[in-house]
Amino acid sequence: MNTSAVLVFCLILLSLSGTQGIPLSRTVRCSCIKFDDRPVKPRALEKLEIIPASQSCPRVEIIVTMKKTEEKRCLNPESKAIKNLLKAVSQKRAKRAS
Repeated sequence: MNTSAVLVFCLILLSLSGTQGIPLSRTVRCSCIKFDDRPVKPRALEKLEIIPASQSCPRVEIIVTMKKTEEKRCLNPESKAIKNLLKAVSQKRAKRAS
């Protein structure tokens, strides 16, 4: 009876030690490595993606796909030209909705 009690105690101890939270990844994974500050014309955009900051990436990312070249570019969200682009796109969408 003494051996079975020790065995049960060891099994409980092992099962409790395995339930601690373990992070899935210790690396930060952002889609954008470098940012482009050049102005972009709203007409040249095929697609505009705004990815908010999250646990996996601490910064906001703006990714655009260009119409003619299908090129994807990461834009600097702090750039004045990019802020103006976002304002123009949101105004264009507001006109379409009304």
